[in-house]
Amino acid sequence: MKSQIPAALCASLAIVSCSQSNKEKSPPNIIYILADDLGYGDLSCYGQQKFSTPNIDRLAGEGMLFTQHYTGSTVSAPSRSCLMTGLHTGHTPIRGNRGWKPEGQWPLPADSYTVAEMLKTKGYVTGAFGKWGLGFIDTDGDPNKQGFDEFYGFNCQSLAHNYYPDHLWHNHDMIILHENDSGKTGAYSADLIHKAAIDFIEINRDKPFFLFYPSTIPHAELYAKEEYMEMFRGKFDPEKSYKGVDEGPNFRLGPYGSQPEAHAAFAAMVKELDDYVGEILAKLMETGLEKNTIVIFASDNGPHLEGGADPDYFNSNGNLKGYKRDMYEGGIRTPMLVKWPGKIKAGSTSDHISAFWDIMPTFAQITGAEIPAGIDGISFLPALLGKNNRQKQHEYLYWEFHEQGGKTALRTGNWKAVKLNINKIPQGETELYDLSVDISETSNVASTNTEIVKKMEELMKQAHTFQEDFPFTYEASGK
Repeated sequence: MKSQIPAALCASLAIVSCSQSNKEKSPPNIIYILADDLGYGDLSCYGQQKFSTPNIDRLAGEGMLFTQHYTGSTVSAPSRSCLMTGLHTGHTPIRGNRGWKPEGQWPLPADSYTVAEMLKTKGYVTGAFGKWGLGFIDTDGDPNKQGFDEFYGFNCQSLAHNYYPDHLWHNHDMIILHENDSGKTGAYSADLIHKAAIDFIEINRDKPFFLFYPSTIPHAELYAKEEYMEMFRGKFDPEKSYKGVDEGPNFRLGPYGSQPEAHAAFAAMVKELDDYVGEILAKLMETGLEKNTIVIFASDNGPHLEGGADPDYFNSNGNLKGYKRDMYEGGIRTPMLVKWPGKIKAGSTSDHISAFWDIMPTFAQITGAEIPAGIDGISFLPALLGKNNRQKQHEYLYWEFHEQGGKTALRTGNWKAVKLNINKIPQGETELYDLSVDISETSNVASTNTEIVKKMEELMKQAHTFQEDFPFTYEASGK
């Protein structure tokens, strides 16, 4: 694995870690690994049949698998905003993938209070390695201004589409990758990011740390290293071919490159991600940190249909309906695995209904940090510890999406409501599904449950607050 991690990164990480070297009674380290566009059915522990994910499956075998965990949104930036702030998309400040010039996405406001900032109050070293997408360098959303001591990776989600970019970021420094000049493929960005994350663990082994690892895999473009392609080439015929952008002014600036073996490439990329997880677990063993480290694995939204991806071929949604950008279960219900040796029963499963905005209060309860007032999340620590009789439940979960005509969804108990095209028809039809008997959302039962629909619509209005940067069209026009 070729490393392009700058010497300045290792030096600054060392400075961060040198203030304390006492492991006795220290709070647990926290590693949160976030896959990019990995579907509910893309892991073998969730039913994937065409390839296996043994290292990620270890988290299930040695910890807890959640069957009803939800993302913050159905696309990247708002999903991450929910994760960072403990607020659902009716309240969180970033509710869409709105761009920011010269690079990146709309920034988190200065008054945002993030998971990283909260953990720093308890003495944690904090690092983010991968895809940020919540504010360009020196804006209010800069990861260094939102609680992270270290950042290495892509600031911009669009540039993170490409695996051989011309630059990455280390804090405020642009790291030029000359190995990728003139279309060359000398520096694979996912490897560089992974190396930085492993270094963070090593250097901060003697101090509590929070490692946020938002991987760029397996999002389009579908581009795996050749040694991984060799493992899967010819195994998923008939192959799917994709013609993308391989030259010209937009090359490696967001549009996806061509991939004549999209099936093999997807399996190869998930294998890469699985190996990265295995190396993280091995590092924890090597450093003696395994027993005092919580490892969480999740995905930011459902599987995509871009760059040659073929989620139907791989049954990436399992038995769920919908994909990325949908408000149906396939767009927002994703895997979550949690390992915490000595605390979480190995091989356990939880059907507790949870979402990204629950991560902040859960981490607060684990570390003794103060839970911020006014957030939407509920700690699921009791569920992790098997104390289900003490686990509080949500009255409802709510999502909104500001593209494709505007969409909202709400779940309360086993009832799921979905509204589409609300920018054009704000008072339009509400679909209703009973997830207890219709997990695939095939039967809209709104017409026979009018009182439940009315209640769901009232909860949707209650959950949504106006946000001037991400208004629905009817709000922006004052209608």
